Parts: sequence; C-alpha cells; structure tokens
Amino acid sequence: MTKNWRPATQLVHGGTLRSQYGETSEAIFLTQGFVYDTSEAAEARFKGETDGFIYARYGSPTNDMFEKRMCMLEGAEDARATASGMAAVTAAILCQLKAGDHIVAARALFGSCRWVVETLAPKYGIECTLVDGRFLENWEKAITPKTKVFFLESPTNPTLEVVDIAGVAKLANQIGAKVVVDNVFATPLYQKPLELGAHIVVYSATKHIDGQGRCLGGVVLSDKAWIDENLHDYFRHTGPAMSPFNAWTLLKGIETLPLRVKQQTESASKIADFLADQKQVAKVIYPGRKDHPQADIIARQMKAGSTLVCFELKGGKDAAFKLQNALEIVRISNNLGDSKSLITHPATTTHKNLTDEARAELGISPGTVRLSAGIEDTDDLIEDFARALSKAGM
Repeated sequence: MTKNWRPATQLVHGGTLRSQYGETSEAIFLTQGFVYDTSEAAEARFKGETDGFIYARYGSPTNDMFEKRMCMLEGAEDARATASGMAAVTAAILCQLKAGDHIVAARALFGSCRWVVETLAPKYGIECTLVDGRFLENWEKAITPKTKVFFLESPTNPTLEVVDIAGVAKLANQIGAKVVVDNVFATPLYQKPLELGAHIVVYSATKHIDGQGRCLGGVVLSDKAWIDENLHDYFRHTGPAMSPFNAWTLLKGIETLPLRVKQQTESASKIADFLADQKQVAKVIYPGRKDHPQADIIARQMKAGSTLVCFELKGGKDAAFKLQNALEIVRISNNLGDSKSLITHPATTTHKNLTDEARAELGISPGTVRLSAGIEDTDDLIEDFARALSKAGM
C-alpha cells in the first residue's frame, strides 16, 4: 500500500513505528543499548536469526524510521543514516575501496568532498583523477583498469554545473564501477539519481531535509545488496552513526520538505531573473533558466530548477562583500537549504582552501556569490537585493 503513496504523503507517514503508547509524533528512542528477555534471545539477535536492535551505533527505532522514509522518497532499497553529510560521503566512497583502486571524480566538488578524494583517499593508496565533469569524454578518458568509483555532485557547489548522470552511469556499468552521486542541490524531489542509473546516493540531511538550521545529519542510500556487502560492516565498526535525537529532528523536517522546497525554488527562479537584469551583475547561473549552459541535460534529468542561485558581480570581491553586508533579510552564512535565505562568498569560505588556479577552473571568481533562497516572501527578497545593490553604490 505505502509504495503507492505520493511523496508528500510518504514524508509524513512513511516508515512510522509506534510504541505501545500510540503516540502521534514519532518517539525519540534515546538509548545506547537494548535488553533481551533471555540469553538465547541475545544470541539469536547477534546471529541475525531474529530481527531487532542491538546497539545504537548500529541502529535504533528512530534512525530506522528516518532511513525508511528516505528510502521511500529516493526509491532505494536500503539506507544508513550518518552523523553528517561528510560522514555519508566518506563512508559511501571508502567502504567499497582498497589500496590500489582508482576514483574518477568531477573536479567541481564541495571543498570537503574534494579533500576526501584528492587528499584523504591517496593516503591509503587509493588513486584519484579529477575531471571536468561536464563532458562525458573526460570521464571515459580517465578510466583505468583499477577504476572502481565515479563520484560527482549535480548540480555542483557553488557554480551549479550539471553532470550527465545517466551517461556517467553507462560508462561505469561497462567496467563494473559504481557511481556515487551527491544529490544535495537537486534534492530528492527534483532529481532521482538511482532512476538515472547511479548506484549510490548521498545527502547532507543538514541542508534541505532538516531545512531549519537545527542539526547535522547525512544519509547513504543504495540497493540492499550493496549496503550489506560494502557499507554494513564499515558503518558498524567505524561509528559514523546519527544521533537518535537528530534523526527525530530530521523526521520533523522532512514532513515539510515539499512545501519548503517548492517555495524556495520559486523564489530562487524569480531572484535569478531579477539579478540577470541588473547592470552590476556579470552573469547568473540557475538550472531553471534557458541560458544555463547545460539546459538540455537539466531538461532530461531534473524535474525543476534549484533553491540555489550562483551569480557574479562585476566589481569582484569588494562588490560581493558590499552587497552581502548591505542585505537586511538575507543573512551571510556558508550553510544552505535553510528556511532562511542565506548568502556566501565561496572564494573566502567554502572553497577558500583551493588555489586561485583551481577556483578559476571551477568558475569561482572573486565576484562569485552563492544564494540559498529561503521561504520568505519572494517580493521581500527581491526588494532586499534591490536595496542592497543601491546601498552598496554599485
């Protein structure tokens, strides 16, 4: 029955477990361990002969509800909730690799994601090649006999480039590699990587899934066989588990995900159009606009645009700082996906550790600014930008 529910219903009721008290809101099972009626019951549980929970690092009823709800939304067979988005990314990549293996990753990645594949993985003998992910031929040229994983974000952070997920998945399948997609910017409502052929999807649940700036969280989703064979033991023994309290908070956030993302996307689209008409703005990149360089791919794999807008000011860093400082409603923060509109200067925050040359390759200039639209009134946000542009004297 539940598989026929539409997303908005799934996100309110999916995976709910109720205790003997029949609570309306999901309960928080804030416990480290679980007890057994008999020694024989404990033995059977550890052998996997009976279902149930063993230890909160492995799973809990609250985490289980969150994982099941995310599976319903994503169309995945299984999932593991993690303490943060980066815990999800790191686990999804490292759990399936060993020394001598090779990763091909899009060069346009969030700073910490790029550090994992470019700096951390090689410390353990795992090779990495970064490519311009916009072009499929670059992925194909980077393949070696040792290539086991393709990793990408789409749309990318912060320049909103798009990668042809189906095309990359086809290449991966030809060599028996796995495609890991960070789907944060599209959200599970607007893009389904598993349907496009990807094998593993990761989220920072800190972003749109919580959506209200309250707690950290992440999730890895895939088919049950991959989870059992690769992630299960890694997850149990390295301990990136999500707190049950955070899982409960995310369950509350996910109930309103469609409402929030719809409003955020509508605002982002209108703000992008407004900014594109301003003389102080050199360019605007938004997945919902026809002038996006990869509009054809977006039309094939995304159901709507994004809650994010990337734009470049003609006056460089000075102009970017003046604009951000002059905004009244939109707040300066490196976070995104929040109910509150947030703006950041990637070159001095999220991507500050990259070299000038690396930032230039990614299209991050001193004047590049990333906006995460919130759920405020759209006209108020546009008026805020109009005031700030005028006040900044640009």
